[in-house]
Amino acid sequence: MGANVLVFAERREGSLKRPALEALSAARSAADILGGSVVVLALGSGAAAHAEELGKHGADRLLTAEAPWLDMYVPEAYAATLAAAAGDVDAGLVLVPATSMGKDMAPRVAAALKTGMLSDVTDLEASADGTLRCTRPVFSGKANAIVAIPAARPAVASLRPNVFPVKETGGGAAETGSVEPALAEDKVRVRAVRLEKPAEAELDVAEASVIVSGGRGIKGAENFKLIRELAEPLGAAVGASRAVVDAGWIAHSHQVGQTGKVVSPNLYIACGISGAIQHLAGMSSSKVIVAINKDPEAPIFKIADYGIVGDLFEVVPKLAEAVRNLNS
Repeated sequence: MGANVLVFAERREGSLKRPALEALSAARSAADILGGSVVVLALGSGAAAHAEELGKHGADRLLTAEAPWLDMYVPEAYAATLAAAAGDVDAGLVLVPATSMGKDMAPRVAAALKTGMLSDVTDLEASADGTLRCTRPVFSGKANAIVAIPAARPAVASLRPNVFPVKETGGGAAETGSVEPALAEDKVRVRAVRLEKPAEAELDVAEASVIVSGGRGIKGAENFKLIRELAEPLGAAVGASRAVVDAGWIAHSHQVGQTGKVVSPNLYIACGISGAIQHLAGMSSSKVIVAINKDPEAPIFKIADYGIVGDLFEVVPKLAEAVRNLNS
């Protein structure tokens, strides 16, 4: 029997997050090569209800721990339970989405298993001999490194969101089973008390397929309305460079870059962003990049697929109008 692949299915407020399905599709491809099964672990109330959706995307088995105290992220308990599940299912590979939660949890799991880990992976290739080879950005996105975990098992990898496609296999509902949390509730040292969200919920740039970002070229917080007017008809998230976040023009949750969020959308539109290396590190893996800047020498144009040299105060409203006309 080949090596099984274990996937952590991230859930928020009872719903599966898209990066979990992306990791599941990658797991299915790897398991087919390794000759094993795909096992998914989901935690919190109602987790078993995802059996059909997960099975449709390639899961063979779904393990759940439906304790209500696991409804919100509990770092110690989540990591311990995933590490225990890896041993129980004889996993050769453990995949975790490289979301905020996953980036915190995956190293804990690797440490608990005393094994190797590859982080922020953008391509994954498993060999029949069990070797895991991955591609990940290095040097602030200036280059890609191909790295391998040849022997340590189970190997652990976190997968960058919006890079791996979601695939449907046409399978039926995953077989379900329950597990006990590997850490008792009274042994947990850190707990989330509540989740606070902005009054107007906005798309998270880390998971959006389209992002429209603003930089210092927008000249003030009040001009972010131009960015939002383009983002709205595109169904896009609103992003920002570090400079405008530091200036207090928009919340840090919108920041894209080395000290913000790393994104890989299908379309990234940079408005008034010069393209400092710290910003490029956070968005250079976008599938299509459009840059709007009045400086023809701006570094952003070096990586852009399409560039518009012009005043964003003239270009962005015209783009927004054109998109609205197309939508209508």
